Amino acid sequence: MARPLVDLLWRDHPAAVSRGARGPRARVTTGDVVDAALAVADAEGLRAVTVRRLGQQLDASPMSVYTHVNSRDDLLVLMVDAAHARMAPAELARRQWRARVRLVAETNLQLYRARPWLLEVADDRVALGPGTVAKYDHELHAFDALSLEDVVRDAALTFVLDFVRASGRAQLLGSRGGELAEVWDAVAPRLTAYLGDDFPLARRVGAAAGEAMQSAYSPRHAWRFGLERVIDGLATLS
Repeated sequence: MARPLVDLLWRDHPAAVSRGARGPRARVTTGDVVDAALAVADAEGLRAVTVRRLGQQLDASPMSVYTHVNSRDDLLVLMVDAAHARMAPAELARRQWRARVRLVAETNLQLYRARPWLLEVADDRVALGPGTVAKYDHELHAFDALSLEDVVRDAALTFVLDFVRASGRAQLLGSRGGELAEVWDAVAPRLTAYLGDDFPLARRVGAAAGEAMQSAYSPRHAWRFGLERVIDGLATLS
C-alpha cells in the first residue's frame, strides 16, 4: 500500500515514516514515477500523463504504479511539488522590495512558460509539499522591507502569484494571436458596418489600443501594465 500523500511528499526527509522499513528495495520508486510523469507532461501535456502510460515508461504494471502514488490526483500534487522544488529561486539579495516582487513574478511566469501544464492543476494539497513550502518561505522574503504583519505578508504574496497565474493563462492563449489577427482582419469591414456610430468610446479606445499594440490584445502589454499596478498597490501597505 502507498503511504498517505503527506508522507509521499516528504519521502526523502530524515523523519520519513518508511525509513528503516525492512524488505527488498523496490525496483520502481515514487521518485521514479514522478520523474517519468514530469517528462511526459513537459513533452506532451498533462492529458498524456496516465497510469498506463507511466507503467509502460517504467516497465511496470498500472497496479504497481498506484502503489507508489495512490491515485492520479495525488500524482499531480507530487508533480507540482517536484516542479516547485526544481525551479531556480529568485535572487532576492541586495534588491529593493519592488525589484524583489517583480523578480518573484517573472520567475513564476518563466515556470509556467516552461511547464504550462502547471496551470491545469488546482489542488490546495500542493501546499503540503517540501518543494512548495521552500518556495513559499523564500518568496515571502520579497516583502521584508515592508514590515508587514504575517497575515498581510501571506496575502501580498498570494496577490502577486494569483496575478502571475492569470497572466500565464492569458499568455498561453496569446500564442493564438496570429489566428486572432487573421479573424479580425477578415471581419473588420462587417463589424464596422454593424457598429455604425454606436459605441463611440469603445471604437476610439479600441482603435488606439490596437494601433499601439499592433493587435486586438497583447498579453505582453497586459503583463507589464498589470504587474506595475500590482506593485503600486502593494506600496500602499508600507
